Amino acid sequence: MQNVHRIEVGISTNVNIKNAIMIDLGILNIKKVQIINVYTIVGDLNQEELEFLGKEVLSDQIVEKFSINKPFSKKINGTIVEVGFKPGVTDNVGQTAKQAIKDALQKEVDEVYSSKQYLFYGISKNVAELITHDLIANELIERWNIVEGMSYQGFEPYIPKVVINKVPSVNEFDLSGSDQNLIDISKIHVLALNLEEMKAIRDYFKENKEEREKLGLSLNPTDVEVECIAQTWSEHCKHKIFNALIEYTEGEKIETIDSVFKTYIKGATDKINSNYLVSVFKDNAGVIKFNDEFTIAMKVETHNSPTALDPYGGALTGIVGCNRDPAGTGKGFKLIFNTDVFCFASPFFEGEIPPRLFHPRRVLKGVHKGVIDGGNQSGIPTVNGSLYFDERYLGKPLVFVGTGGIAPASINDKPTHEKHPEPGDFVVMSGGKVGADGIHGATFSSLEINESSPATAVQIGSPFTQKKLLDFLLEARDKELFHAITDNGAGGISSSVGEMGEDIGVRLDLEKAPLKYPGLMPWEILISEAQERMTIAVPKNNIDEFLSLSKKYDVESTIIGEFNNSKQFQFYYDNNMVGNISMEFLHNGVPQKKLKGFWNNPTINDPIFDCPKNLTETLKNMLGRLNICSKESILRQYDHEVQGGSIVKPFMGIENDGPSDAAVIRPIFDSWEGVGVSHGMCPRYSDIDTYAMVTNAIDEAVRNVVCVGTNPDYLAGLDNFCWAMGFTEEDEEKYVGELVRANKALYDITTNFGLPCISGKDSMRNDYRIGEISVSVPPTMLFSVMGKLPDVRKAVTMDVKNEGDLVYILGITKNELGSTEYLDELNLKGVSVPQVDPKSAIERYRLLYKAIQQGLVLSCHDCSDGGIGVALAESAFAGGFGMEIDFSLIPCDEYLRDDIILFSESASRLILTITPENKGIFEIMIEGTEFANIGVVKGTNLNIIGNDGETIIDVPIAELKESWQATLKPIYGGK
Repeated sequence: MQNVHRIEVGISTNVNIKNAIMIDLGILNIKKVQIINVYTIVGDLNQEELEFLGKEVLSDQIVEKFSINKPFSKKINGTIVEVGFKPGVTDNVGQTAKQAIKDALQKEVDEVYSSKQYLFYGISKNVAELITHDLIANELIERWNIVEGMSYQGFEPYIPKVVINKVPSVNEFDLSGSDQNLIDISKIHVLALNLEEMKAIRDYFKENKEEREKLGLSLNPTDVEVECIAQTWSEHCKHKIFNALIEYTEGEKIETIDSVFKTYIKGATDKINSNYLVSVFKDNAGVIKFNDEFTIAMKVETHNSPTALDPYGGALTGIVGCNRDPAGTGKGFKLIFNTDVFCFASPFFEGEIPPRLFHPRRVLKGVHKGVIDGGNQSGIPTVNGSLYFDERYLGKPLVFVGTGGIAPASINDKPTHEKHPEPGDFVVMSGGKVGADGIHGATFSSLEINESSPATAVQIGSPFTQKKLLDFLLEARDKELFHAITDNGAGGISSSVGEMGEDIGVRLDLEKAPLKYPGLMPWEILISEAQERMTIAVPKNNIDEFLSLSKKYDVESTIIGEFNNSKQFQFYYDNNMVGNISMEFLHNGVPQKKLKGFWNNPTINDPIFDCPKNLTETLKNMLGRLNICSKESILRQYDHEVQGGSIVKPFMGIENDGPSDAAVIRPIFDSWEGVGVSHGMCPRYSDIDTYAMVTNAIDEAVRNVVCVGTNPDYLAGLDNFCWAMGFTEEDEEKYVGELVRANKALYDITTNFGLPCISGKDSMRNDYRIGEISVSVPPTMLFSVMGKLPDVRKAVTMDVKNEGDLVYILGITKNELGSTEYLDELNLKGVSVPQVDPKSAIERYRLLYKAIQQGLVLSCHDCSDGGIGVALAESAFAGGFGMEIDFSLIPCDEYLRDDIILFSESASRLILTITPENKGIFEIMIEGTEFANIGVVKGTNLNIIGNDGETIIDVPIAELKESWQATLKPIYGGK
């Protein structure tokens, strides 16, 4: 019998959880919360070894105490809850503790499982159950025990072993039945395939009847084959909507579009044909030239559906999964930055939470912690991001995570962005083991959230495991030990091996894959998305050195197959063939979707309303709005400084709390060249027109990155579309039409800007429906940009620098209040959504860039959410100086009311400051665009003279800053 021990480590009172209980749940009578970390150790350890572990390994003796095989706390006036993971769920703390025990004692234990005890003082068992369910545990992946503290005798050691009472076997799919039978098979097995696709699979196997007989395979497809095809053909992997044949109607005009991706996204990049493009749309990440010696890569992913079920695990696997994209691009890139953008319902939401969902505040905190743990623990700085709030993200939060990397342009004269597995190469899987976590992740993410959404789609990543894996692979790359590499993302080894072997063929021996526990079916091994795994093509003459290096880094690597010349994806289990699919059918056999879409002009009118009498209070209210206010209390918990390359950080200014427009990273320490990173997103504009939504998002991303000094003619874009499809045929046609219009906008503005897209991702069907409750996200496109700064020493930040500096505005202000933050503040709607003039905008950005390179610009800040008023306030309080501004000097296309000038969100505008002595040369340099000197940096108040010569705002910048910073502080227990 195994020896089981418990070491309980007590820590001090946890104020954060107490505050969360009081703030999030409204339970005010809780007196105190303590946490005890519990380690259940399975292994042969004596008392002396246990004492050593408790004292030297698992606790900090300055602030903590521990107990061995007995309760740490025997009595409290309240309730004790112990929360641990369910069987099969990744336990990072337990795995780390197991490794620490091995290092400390130079001996291995069988297993270590972590759990936490929460000691709630002053509340009953029923209240503790509510707290546990609604705040600290997720029943999808965790279990818990609760006892009244006064009679507490200790919890029994809990060993969360996976018990799979099934013998691995291969089953057949009978596809010979009716159409309804095919639909039922797809639904029951979470294949996410429609009738036409199921028929295509049935017909393929019928046509290959004779070949299958020769191979000894059944005439019906096996579950291995069908599950492989389903993953490969999923919307998540195959982007079937973006590649559909669409009949599009706009007014009286009807046109047929053969793939919005090929026509508008790839079509725009092909037309632009920038000379710095290296690899686009054909690998895990897009690659551009950085200089003659290095290339840089970037990818932005979404992880919406898993995050809806488990905010922490979904976000954690999202960021570490996106990390693997540049790491698996070409021969592999060193990761140098992360980005993240989140869309949630309001954290102050007071309505009823639909079934299977969490309160937005809990989603926010879980996602936040997941990205912190994924990024910080991987040693990658989080340099850019934002949060956006809208009640329609209640059904599915949107979690965008991005990663950038750098690599030598070549190694021994071989380009690092190219990779080609060769026949005879071993298929090697490196990193984590295969488990049931993540099964049907790709197909699940292609569906709406409903009562049948599978728990197995949830994964929890291990950043430490992945860090060792990626470090190992970089050294293996530099030693030229492999021909090709890719990550095991959606679809697991089904997708990674299938993609790598597409042009040649491959044999996969499924029983050789290392498992977390026995009993997985062959098809489950094939499609599991268990984390921290990469697939590598290793030549046979390099395999010994490769495996030896893997062992040195304590990374598990296993040969699971071999590339060949068969042009087939061949599956074996225990040397028996269990599947055989032609690569041609697997990758190109999916029937093209045929869709209809329409777009009509909105029928609403602009509202008629009076200008608020107190614009100072209105400005304060605007600064406190969720989509404008400071996110510092959240973002400060990320590590922006790791690797030491951060130049322009998320917050800058005299107190390092002003909101930066973009990030600047210096990736090579013997060069002053830099990378600028930014993004733009305007989902509220899609209520009026998705064309305007996309053009404004791209324009915002570009002006953000130009603000810090990035060359507007050396940019690369990444598009991430997150769309709903609704629940009726009319819903679908409406959303498809809006998607077409959005892609037309992307083509128009990127070709005018000369801005190529290098990568992207779409996430469709961001809908939720259970019973009578349905929620769909607003059409949302995130546009990310990275580009080149020739010299980071010339980078510019958004905070004003000196009293007496001149304040300028670039760009023209118009009466464009449709779907703006201002109208929303007034509970009004309008149709005049901001429009972008890309030709004048890009010329403005080029002139600004030249002025920055000449050292003429001291600060620069873009006008976006909240308009000029917000931009002026942020620039002022970030720098610690006030401003005197005259609205009569602001370039407008017509006479505008003061509040319209203050809060219009007209595109392509920037606020900047210069020294008075540079006024003449600056104005000569920016001739050719609209500009005006509208004021001066002065005092400690923001003083604005209205169009009619009257003072409309005169307020200390400290008050404005207080309004801006106050909103989200309560979420994390602030005052």
